[in-house]
Amino acid sequence: MAGIYIHIPFCKQACHYCDFHFSTSTGMMDRMVQMIVKELEIQKDYLEGHSRIKTVYFGGGTPSLLSFTEVEEILDSIHKHYPLDLEEITIETNPDDLRVEVLQGYKRLGFDRLSIGIQSFDERVLRFYNRAHNARESLEAIEKAKIAGFQKLSIDLMYGFPHPDHSIWEKDLEMAVSLDPGHISSYALTIEPNTALGRWVRKGKFTPASEDFVAEQFEAMQDRLERYGYIQYEISNFGKPWAFAVHNTNYWLGIPYLGVGPSAHSFNGTSRQYNVSNNVAYIKSLEKGLLPFEKEPLDSNDALNEYLLTSLRTIWGVDTRMIRDRYGRNFVEEKEPHIRQLVLEGLLLEDEQRLILTKKGKLLADGIALKLFV
Repeated sequence: MAGIYIHIPFCKQACHYCDFHFSTSTGMMDRMVQMIVKELEIQKDYLEGHSRIKTVYFGGGTPSLLSFTEVEEILDSIHKHYPLDLEEITIETNPDDLRVEVLQGYKRLGFDRLSIGIQSFDERVLRFYNRAHNARESLEAIEKAKIAGFQKLSIDLMYGFPHPDHSIWEKDLEMAVSLDPGHISSYALTIEPNTALGRWVRKGKFTPASEDFVAEQFEAMQDRLERYGYIQYEISNFGKPWAFAVHNTNYWLGIPYLGVGPSAHSFNGTSRQYNVSNNVAYIKSLEKGLLPFEKEPLDSNDALNEYLLTSLRTIWGVDTRMIRDRYGRNFVEEKEPHIRQLVLEGLLLEDEQRLILTKKGKLLADGIALKLFV
C-alpha cells in the first residue's frame, strides 16, 4: 500500500506559532494547482511496486481555501495516473471555512475525513495565536460536519500556552470530549525561531511556559482522554478504536508515500526527497518540466533508525522480529544494556517481539529513540 500527500501552501493569515511553508498571497493559486497536477503526472511512477494507493491527504497551509474546481482538478489527476484502492481521503480545514455548502461539496468530491484546526476554544488564546476563526465558529464547524455526515472527524488542539494555572487547558479538554469528534491531534506550543513568537522571545516580549508546566498538561491530556475512551495510538494522536487516521498511521509504520507541492516530502522505502520550499521556484521549475527536489538516499542504518524513531511513538511499538528479518540484525541482543535500563526505569515495555513505550516513556520518546539508534 502507499499514500499521496498534497501540500497547499496558502493561508488567510499567518498564525504566530506556525513554521510550515505557506503564503498569505493567493495570487498564484490557479498556477499552483496546475503545477501540482503536473507534478502528479510526472511522479506517477514514483510509488511503482508499492501496490495501490490507499490514502490521499490534502494538507497545508489551508487546503480549504481551494475552490471545488481546483480540488477536483487535483483529484482527477490522482484518479487518472495512480492505481487506487482508497480507504481514506482527508482534507485539512479551518472552522471559518466550513459552511454547509462547503461540507456538502467535500462529500460530493469523495472526502470522508475532515481535520479541523481548532487549536483552542478560548477566545484570548485564539487572538494571541492570530487564528482566523473564533470559538463560536469552532463549535459550529464540528456540529455542521456531523450533520453533513462526516463520521471521521479530527480536531487539532494545542497545549502549553503560558498561564498561571492549567484552567485554560482543562476547559479545552472538557469542551473537546463533550463534542466527541472521535479523533484529537494535540501538540505542544513550540517556539520556532522564524515565527512571530520566536521574534517576541528574542525581544523579551513573550516568555514560554516551563517544561514542567507543559509536561503536566500532556499528562492531564493522557488521563482525561483515556477516561473518555480515546486511545493514545501515537504520542500526539488520540482516537476512538474506529477513528485512527489511516494516512498518518502509515507514515509512522514506514509505508511509502508521495508528497506533492512546495515543501512536500516523499518516501519510497530506499530514499527521501524534499520539494523546494518556495512557491515561485516550485512553479518555475515545473513549468520547465523539472522536479524541484533534493534527494537523500537511506542506507540500512538510516532506514532502521527512522523506523525506530517513528514506530516507537505508536502503541504498536518496535517490531524486533521484523528488524531481524528485514535488516539481518539481532537488535535486542545488540541493544540489550540500553533496553534493560529503559525497562528498569519504567520507560519501556518488552515482550517476545515488541518494544513499546510506557505512559511515562511517551514524555521522553525522542531521547529514548536516540539511545536505541544503531
